Amino acid sequence: MVATARIDIRDLITGSGPFGPAEVRAVIDALGADAAAHRDLRAAVRDLESVPDRSPASSVKLGVCQQLLGRAREALETLRSADGGALALFHQGLAHAVEGVHEKAHELFVAAHKAGYDAAACVAATASSLRAIGRHEEARKELDSIGKTAEASADCWAARAGLLSDDGRPLEQVVEALEKALAIDPGHSVALFMMGVLSDRVGNEDEAQAYYERSLARYPANVSSLINLGLLYEDKDDFARAQQCYRRVLEAFPDHPRARLFLKDSSASGDRQLDEQEAKQRDRLDQVLSLPVSDFELSVRSRNCLQKMGIQTLGDLARTTEEEILASKNFGETSLIEIKDMLSSKGLSLGQIAEPAAAVEPEPEALEPSADEQEIYNLPITELNLSVRARKCTTKLGIASIGDLARRTAEDLLECKNFGVTSLNEVREKLAERGLKLRGD
Repeated sequence: MVATARIDIRDLITGSGPFGPAEVRAVIDALGADAAAHRDLRAAVRDLESVPDRSPASSVKLGVCQQLLGRAREALETLRSADGGALALFHQGLAHAVEGVHEKAHELFVAAHKAGYDAAACVAATASSLRAIGRHEEARKELDSIGKTAEASADCWAARAGLLSDDGRPLEQVVEALEKALAIDPGHSVALFMMGVLSDRVGNEDEAQAYYERSLARYPANVSSLINLGLLYEDKDDFARAQQCYRRVLEAFPDHPRARLFLKDSSASGDRQLDEQEAKQRDRLDQVLSLPVSDFELSVRSRNCLQKMGIQTLGDLARTTEEEILASKNFGETSLIEIKDMLSSKGLSLGQIAEPAAAVEPEPEALEPSADEQEIYNLPITELNLSVRARKCTTKLGIASIGDLARRTAEDLLECKNFGVTSLNEVREKLAERGLKLRGD
């Protein structure tokens, strides 16, 4: 391992030597063991990107390295002009999977297998893609197709663990599969992430943090690991490290909505002079409510029912009553218990923030806004970067966008508990920065 960590990454990538799965693994190991390796990889990528007429072999190297850095879209563009070999096909599949295009990823993993790429890696990746698009029986058949070869593959055990979890198998079976994956490859990022999720669900936050941190030694970094780890750091008031996690996500996905929101909230929380405990609880609740249900291991039936109901986040669930859930077709007591357990692991419950039917306010005499004004109105309220106290009030009032806020009067806001003149002035200043004001001002 020491020798691998000291490889000359820049020479390996820009030189004329061989570059196959063994060399890719050496680069990945070096990235996890040596901080300087990441700098060298970026430099090598810049060197290759500056070459005007790259050979197909150089395009393979560049595309694979872009994918390792988390730049999936650039990797796909580069690998299209590569040599079409097994390595290029496999990493195209990985990049498509990161982008959520699992049908295409599935096709590429099958093609990479036929082209001679490692059978276990291709079958596990194929199974994971099939699982992502709900074709679980096909995924199981894929894993069974290579017999005992799968038993020696950490990738296959991790993929099998995901299927077991989706099928609602006992937690012990899922953990057993993950432990077999980690016994083969202690640094397997997917297995470590799943162990972190399971630990987090049962309240073992320190253990979950350790699993997430270990998973990030492999590249490309798991985005969900970074988000979950950032939230755990915030729970411990370690806002600096939380912000590092969110920034790593934004380096690869500049428009990632959750990472942008969490970074803003984390930055603000570190500077607040209000009641720190109250601020942390509010921010934590906001962040937990925005977690997508897809981050959790649910049975196929539960996931399909939630999808049909348009429920995407824990907040959507917390706004939904038990009666509404049970009214959904095919949603029975077993699925209800599973959903309740998932919410309970995050301190939530069904209908916790369900709003009673509110009296409809008369619409203000609305002048038709200009296109520029309408664009500002549609921005989420988080864009104003309000203080914790002001944000608490907007949440209680169900204010989701800047336009919703501008349609409220000062009296509406002052009726909210703990919202005083200082907070009102802050809201007015933030709206004025956008050329807006409260109704009636």
